[in-house]
Amino acid sequence: MLIQESHIDAKSTANGKESTMRIFVFHPAIPGFPNARFPGVCLFSEIYQGSVRRRFRLSLHPALHADIWWAVTGPVARFARQIAGQGYIVAAPSSYHDFTGPEPLKYDAADTDKGNQYKIQKTLESYDADSYATVDHLLSLPTCTGLIGATGMCLGGHLAVRAALDPRITACVSYFATDIHSRTLGPHSSANTSTDAPPDSIHTLDQFDRFKGEVAMIFGVKDTHVPDAGRDLIRAKMRAAGVVASFHEFAWAQHAFIRDELSKGRYDPAVTKVCFEVLLEVFGRVLKTDLGVKGNVPAVEHDC
Repeated sequence: MLIQESHIDAKSTANGKESTMRIFVFHPAIPGFPNARFPGVCLFSEIYQGSVRRRFRLSLHPALHADIWWAVTGPVARFARQIAGQGYIVAAPSSYHDFTGPEPLKYDAADTDKGNQYKIQKTLESYDADSYATVDHLLSLPTCTGLIGATGMCLGGHLAVRAALDPRITACVSYFATDIHSRTLGPHSSANTSTDAPPDSIHTLDQFDRFKGEVAMIFGVKDTHVPDAGRDLIRAKMRAAGVVASFHEFAWAQHAFIRDELSKGRYDPAVTKVCFEVLLEVFGRVLKTDLGVKGNVPAVEHDC
């Protein structure tokens, strides 16, 4: 499967303000079949959203150079290509368009602080508007079958889960989603890990009853961003809401274990491979298979 990479600038409106959001698109291509149709996948980045700039110098003159902008951070771009190569149209929005353009955020302390600040300044309404616009774009493509999934890592893992509250998304695979258990995405006064929802809460943790599709949650047990109690809370709330959900916890995996660049020693390729198989199973079954109308599911027999 070949891949064509491009981008579009979409309008996103939230909190009475309109802004332009860049969506990077990774489109599978089969030579000789220009009308082939594929499911779509919304891919949400970590806090280091944006493109990665590389400068090269033309050999004809040492003073000449040009800037090339890769679509998203290196690990996310490679992840997008992996998914697209399996026959999915991947759309990756730039989450921080409220504050900046699609400039690169580096894997360093300064830009980590910047990304963490942006993620709590941006409102939940703005995050929702972004995901809706991304789904709208995928559905506008004549090469999209109309079936949409969502995935992402870190902040993007949370955004994938939140995006899946949109009934147009029927499959979600979330990698080490931050801030769900603590209700700390977007503006907030303090962390809240109560099992009871605050009054009029629109936090993701308190909206699980809106799910219409299937969710796979992936975590590392050694993830200090989402401790045992946090993962248990997410699982309990999903179960109480009747969400069709799978939980995958890997004993020695840490936060950001799928990031193959500047991971501070946390990248685990073996576990990453297993997790990608989880993604392929869920997306393949839910997005590529014509499931038809859901019928009654017989009770599971208690048998050996």
